[in-house]
Amino acid sequence: MVCHAQPATNLWQFVLHDYRADSSPAVAPDGTIYEATFLGNLFAVTPDGRRKWTFKAGREIKSSPAIADDGTIYFGSRDWKFYAVSARGRLKWTFQTGAWVDSSPAIGGDGTIYFGSHDKHFYALNPGGAKKWDFATGGQIGSSPAIGADGTIYFSSTDGNLYALRPDGTERWRLHTGGATWSSPVLDENGNVYLVANTLGISASSDGKRRLEFEHSPVLVDATPAIAANGDIYCSMPWRKLTAYQADGREKWHVDTVDNLIASPTIGNDGTIYISDGQFLRAVNSPAGLPLAAKSAWPMFRANPRHTGRVPDSTKP
Repeated sequence: MVCHAQPATNLWQFVLHDYRADSSPAVAPDGTIYEATFLGNLFAVTPDGRRKWTFKAGREIKSSPAIADDGTIYFGSRDWKFYAVSARGRLKWTFQTGAWVDSSPAIGGDGTIYFGSHDKHFYALNPGGAKKWDFATGGQIGSSPAIGADGTIYFSSTDGNLYALRPDGTERWRLHTGGATWSSPVLDENGNVYLVANTLGISASSDGKRRLEFEHSPVLVDATPAIAANGDIYCSMPWRKLTAYQADGREKWHVDTVDNLIASPTIGNDGTIYISDGQFLRAVNSPAGLPLAAKSAWPMFRANPRHTGRVPDSTKP
């Protein structure tokens, strides 16, 4: 069932001067918004939509930035490198992988940085850029990890599996989703896992059992959902729409965009939804008001508006 859509409101827009942006924005404690584009630029934008600085990577960027407690910004590039950049826009270090790094990083409570690569490996690095461990899968990894309240690390691979790893890199379980999966997992208040597998929205229980499926898009989607406190599921669609689904998978509302949506939505601290379509960075107000993010360890792409990937203190074991 599809409900009639209601209009939403754009608060401001920042011109990215790019033909596409697969990256999703991250928001720092001071309100600075970090956004990367496919031309290889990382932008720092003020809360009212003005540019602070730009950092240029070696090649295209699909990876979205994550922000550490000390302000360091982490992201990957198609030059096969993983980057650490200071809050002033200066390079700190890089880590070399064996292929593109489209996966967006997550940062554990101890500062460990997690991400995947097209070289089929999932990596854990320390804050200085040294490798702690890596985990091999059967396919390329464009998915970004989610970290549960118990420290479990979730991610998907194009081998069709959703993986759950322990913090030491050993496997807890895997669930076959039915096809190559680029979407990243998120968690609701009960620990259920959500992601988009091919064209379907899927939810699995914390022990790896499939619990819900709903039709989302007629074409392959690699964007990640965001879960609101009222149970709504926000999903990007390549057909120029940001869509909100009810907890049972029925469409509730949508907002049209200028270009195709590949990036994932972010829910700000006040409930504002941020999304980029390559032409503009948008701030969207739900027609029903501004419900906050779900009170879970990981309700959106890389956990929170800052995209630190840290489990909230109140839910740490």
